[in-house]
Formats: sequence, C-alpha cells, structure tokens
Amino acid sequence: MAQEGDPQADLKSTGGARPVLYSFRRCPYAMRARMAIAVSGQRCELREVVLRDKPAELLAASPKGTVPVLVEADGTVIDQSLDIMLWALRRNDPERWLQPAHATLDEMLALVAECDGEFKKHLDGYKYPERHPQPDASTHRAQGSLFLERLETRLQAGRCLYGEQAALADIAIAPFVRQFAQVDAAWFEVQPWPRLRAWLAARLDAPVFARAMDKYPPWRAGQPGVDFPRQAG
Repeated sequence: MAQEGDPQADLKSTGGARPVLYSFRRCPYAMRARMAIAVSGQRCELREVVLRDKPAELLAASPKGTVPVLVEADGTVIDQSLDIMLWALRRNDPERWLQPAHATLDEMLALVAECDGEFKKHLDGYKYPERHPQPDASTHRAQGSLFLERLETRLQAGRCLYGEQAALADIAIAPFVRQFAQVDAAWFEVQPWPRLRAWLAARLDAPVFARAMDKYPPWRAGQPGVDFPRQAG
C-alpha cells in the first residue's frame, strides 16, 4: 500500500481531479504551456516549482526534472511544453491557434523547432556567457540575430507570423524572443527590426500573457496546488 507522501502515490491520486501542472513562472517553456492552457479554458492544479529544490513528485513524474510537466487525471505524464500546448488546444481552441490563416500545423512546428534548436542554443550562449564561453557572447548574439531577422522578414506579410492573428507559433516563440531582448534591451531597441518589436510588444501586452504570468507561491509537498488559470474577480 502506498504511503502518504510517496511520489508514485501522488501520481495516482489525481484520478477524478484536475490535471497537475508543474511549472516555474520565468521559464519560457512553461510560459507557453500556461498560455495554451489558459486560452483553451482547461483547468489545472498548478504547482509552482523552486528549481533549486525540485520536489520528489516532479522527479517521479519526469526524471529529467525540467518544467513544464503535466500529469493528467489518469496519471499520464506529458513533459514537453509543445505537447502540453497541443494537449490543451486540441481540447478547445477558441482563438484558432492551431489553424492560422497562412500555414499548416506542421509548418508552424517546423518554425518552432528552429527556435527551440539553433536559436535557443545561441540565446543561452548570449544570456549565460559564463556557462558557454566558446564562442563568446557577441558571436552568440550575432548568430541568434539571424533567426530574428527571418522573423522580421516574415512579419512583413502580417502582424503575426502566419497572418493577422496570433497562432501557436507566435505563442511558442515569443517567450524566447522576450529573453533575447532582455539581455541588452538598449541594443535590441536599435536593431532594424521594427515589426519584430511591435509583434513582441503585442504578445506581451496580450491578456493571455498576463494570465499566464500571475504569481503563485512555491508549492510544498502535502499542500494543494493553486487553481490555474486564476478566476477573474
């Protein structure tokens, strides 16, 4: 019989309850998962994680120990942010994030893969030069800028990456562009990317981003998580 506090028991205890979402507010992967959940209207029990003190329940669900991790009511674990986005949006997609005007889902996912691959590598080297000393931060910035230049070119056709309305690719990529912009905001502001800056500002001003960035106290084992997204009023 499982004992109280047993991480495996915790995974099985969600039967009949809301899914559990392990998250960290400032993680860009978790941001995009939270935005998809929020826009879809799905309800979760959010457990805000302290990354330097990861709970055993998170590690039992996903030994890789990164966020976000979603544990469904039947114990099924989804531990990739894009899969969590698709999980939510395939249940309800009121803003048609999976159906943009000028792309297929596969085309969007291909662009997101570029962001998550080469661009993320250079973002990390630019933001954390002490962890990635070779090549230097300026080289990483220059290489990461190539992806941003392609986004600027794409935005010549519309306010968003695949039309006039935000879709999955916009939501999935924006948190990483936000991080890149924050490393040296003054430098970012003078780059020849006016459409990209307007696009990023729109993403950060959107109500769904504000909902996803609500602050919650760190979760502790034995305590309930919080209802996410937070109810208005």
